[in-house]
Amino acid sequence: MDETRSLPILRITEQDRSEVEDLVVREFPLTVILNNQELVTLLCTPKDLKYLAVGFLASEGLIKSKEEIKSVTIDEKRGVARVDTREGREVAPELISKRLITSGCGGGVAFYRAADAVDGFRVQARTEIAAAEVFALAREFQHRSEVYRATGGVHAAALSNSREMLVFAEDIGRHNAIDKIFGECLLNDISPDGLIAITSGRITSEILLKIARRNVPIVISKSAPTDLAVDLANRLGVTLIGFVRGRRMNVYADGWRVNAPEVLEGKAK
Repeated sequence: MDETRSLPILRITEQDRSEVEDLVVREFPLTVILNNQELVTLLCTPKDLKYLAVGFLASEGLIKSKEEIKSVTIDEKRGVARVDTREGREVAPELISKRLITSGCGGGVAFYRAADAVDGFRVQARTEIAAAEVFALAREFQHRSEVYRATGGVHAAALSNSREMLVFAEDIGRHNAIDKIFGECLLNDISPDGLIAITSGRITSEILLKIARRNVPIVISKSAPTDLAVDLANRLGVTLIGFVRGRRMNVYADGWRVNAPEVLEGKAK
């Protein structure tokens, strides 16, 4: 299914008005059903739907490994993703009743609270990155966002090492984009441990938790974090980098992983 759609629009400038065709990103409702139990309908971009369904379930702790999955079936016509596990267990009704409507675009939903995920947990990966590598990855990330360049209507997410991107996804929801990359990792046996997460969206607490749960130690965004995300990054041992634009960045937590030029009396050596 195409990610974009051409629609007639009226374009108005200071000089004139004209009727033209413009590309608009598609919005697609995907209902996720786990073992015949309907969980949620995600508003998403209609690509990599299998990765999205599996990544969402993994992010919510409802599946933990590829081996647990018996089958994944995507019905694009009906907008349904059916995931069956080998044990066929049900999700407790009280967990579903605790759904959190997140701050994400595209109808983000989570089944947890921030406080549920932090006790006794810290990211242990010792990955470090040079400032120049952060800037280079941010540039490559921007160039990979083809649907964004065509429509301006999506977010993107990626996983990389310090040199190259290994997994990349776009979606109308920043949460969905994150779930897609981790779903691809799970289904294709790519370990996210110690890798670097890059996102186009703001970093909120639920985004930070999705990433930290995969033992990903560094998060890079061109946008801003929230205060709770910064607090969680410090508690979870995640290096949080925001406002990466041009050759500038803000490091909000665990800056020891970023190898930057030494500074003496306000001037770079």
